[in-house]
Amino acid sequence: MTQTKINAFKQLPQKKERHKLFGSVEPIEKTKPIEKDKMHDIQNEKKDFLFELDAVGIANVKHPIIIESNMNPKTQTTIGTFSFSSSLPQTSKGTNMSRFTEQLNNYYKDGLIISFSSLKTFAKGLSERLEQQDATIEISFPWFFERKAPHTELSGLNHADITMTVTYDKLSGYTMRASLGGKVATLCPCSKEISEYSAHNQRGNITMEIEFTEDFTENDADWKFHLLEAAESNASSRLYPVLKRPDEKVVTETAYENPRFVEDMVRLVAADLYELDFVSKFKVSCRNEESIHLHDAIASVSFDKSAKK
Repeated sequence: MTQTKINAFKQLPQKKERHKLFGSVEPIEKTKPIEKDKMHDIQNEKKDFLFELDAVGIANVKHPIIIESNMNPKTQTTIGTFSFSSSLPQTSKGTNMSRFTEQLNNYYKDGLIISFSSLKTFAKGLSERLEQQDATIEISFPWFFERKAPHTELSGLNHADITMTVTYDKLSGYTMRASLGGKVATLCPCSKEISEYSAHNQRGNITMEIEFTEDFTENDADWKFHLLEAAESNASSRLYPVLKRPDEKVVTETAYENPRFVEDMVRLVAADLYELDFVSKFKVSCRNEESIHLHDAIASVSFDKSAKK
């Protein structure tokens, strides 16, 4: 106790001396220029650097964003995780990394609302700023939506995981892709068939990856809603943030009335995506977290509508 009190009033060296104690040294005399136009720009050297690069850029850039939806809450602020890249010709040593985040900050100051329209403008401007033929922007974020309980209609927020990708190429134009990952409940058809009563169920993780038609605009459809509906409407049951006993009765009975294998899920979701006019290609994956096994059950299906006969 006495020793602790003595240490509490110990006289410490000044902060500068403490820094020296832990390895800091005095600055040396500076001889290199500090003006940007006088600095040697290694990154922009032009030589034969052996190979063209498919992509170079930055990833895992977190930034606040605004997204809109036809479902409540119709406007929301969330955190987006960005990746930016472009190809790089064989004659260029490197890209201008700072221009990626500089472009993001400029658009954010102007009130960037995340949509395919705004991302197309962003990608084209980024390509021009980088003085490259193309540019790709990818952004991932949680999208929250209101869900009412099936009987009491008590509200809460669920969320799905969204990724939006836009590539601009001076020669081929724009490519727009998206993915939505959501969760549902599935009840085992085999368990229901062989049991006198009850059946085991699981939580299903549905991921849909789509490529949009060239003429798609967000005025045509709220694609987030349609992908979410494709996953949830084909499940044994939707998931709910708030459930009272009357709601639980509805959920368990609905699941029992709509048994689904993991194989059933990807085929049924694929059928809905096939019928969406704005989808040109898709891949549907499902991973069921089994309740009576330690393993998961998986299935997936891919389809290119543009290649159909």
